[in-house]
Amino acid sequence: MPAQYSLVPAAFLRHMPATTSIDTFDRAILDILQRDNLTPQRLIAERVHLSAPAVQRRIKRLQELGVIAANVAVLDPAHLGRPLTVLISVQLDNERPDLVQPFRARVAREPAVQQCYYVTGDADYSLIVTVADMQEYQALAQRLFAQDANIRRYTTSIALERIKTGLQLPLAEHMPMDETYR
Repeated sequence: MPAQYSLVPAAFLRHMPATTSIDTFDRAILDILQRDNLTPQRLIAERVHLSAPAVQRRIKRLQELGVIAANVAVLDPAHLGRPLTVLISVQLDNERPDLVQPFRARVAREPAVQQCYYVTGDADYSLIVTVADMQEYQALAQRLFAQDANIRRYTTSIALERIKTGLQLPLAEHMPMDETYR
């Protein structure tokens, strides 16, 4: 296929970060941390067969590189009065940056929006939202969509059951042969 033809939009490629060089020790450390980031460094060191100072240096480097983006607690929304998870697909009339920016800014400011993706396919954006009830969802939809003439339409799906949620990346295929760190 000639270089001028691509199945991936150029805008998408501009936002893809270059792959960071990490070795099997880094991957093993990351695998442990993404399961429980409160694991003491001395235990991580024992599991990956490195010294605790080496683990500490590697974790610091991974944070500085942005591989470790945050150290956060993952909360259960149902326990905090937000039992409804809503998936919203948004179609725009025009994807010009000056017309899209107000929508993106509203989404970024909205605490109920847990995730937002610029996507391919029928929709332009996919949002994952948590709310306490349908009344809260209706107010949210009003804030995000009602006054924006660039929103062609949005569709809503309510999650009936949470099968899997998480932020863990699959790292196992890159692990060292000795997997005793688990």
